[in-house]
Amino acid sequence: MPKTLVNLTHQALIAEIETVLDSYPYYPHCQAFANPDLRQELIAYVLSRIPCAFSAVDDCNLTFLTYRLPGDRAEYRIQIENLIHQGICCVLQDKADWVSCHIPEPYQCSVEPSHWFG
Repeated sequence: MPKTLVNLTHQALIAEIETVLDSYPYYPHCQAFANPDLRQELIAYVLSRIPCAFSAVDDCNLTFLTYRLPGDRAEYRIQIENLIHQGICCVLQDKADWVSCHIPEPYQCSVEPSHWFG
């Protein structure tokens, strides 16, 4: 039966990124990382800076595979969170032009009445 090599850290990291992004404002952070390309850049940024866990599994067992980042080592979890925060800043800085063109600032309605009607 063929085996597949699976990066277990990748799936756990996605959940951790979701948790961290929930603490950020919707504009521009959450909106920007809703884009799959920017999300992939953030994931790649973090994965390239941490050790990853891999497993060889049968193709039929792929759907049942779960992995959590080591929770017993607080310093490791803090390191992951810090890397996610750094990655968010880095990716947004690198893609600032794209973000400003593709993600419009939210429109703020003013409380002043319109002067159009005299």
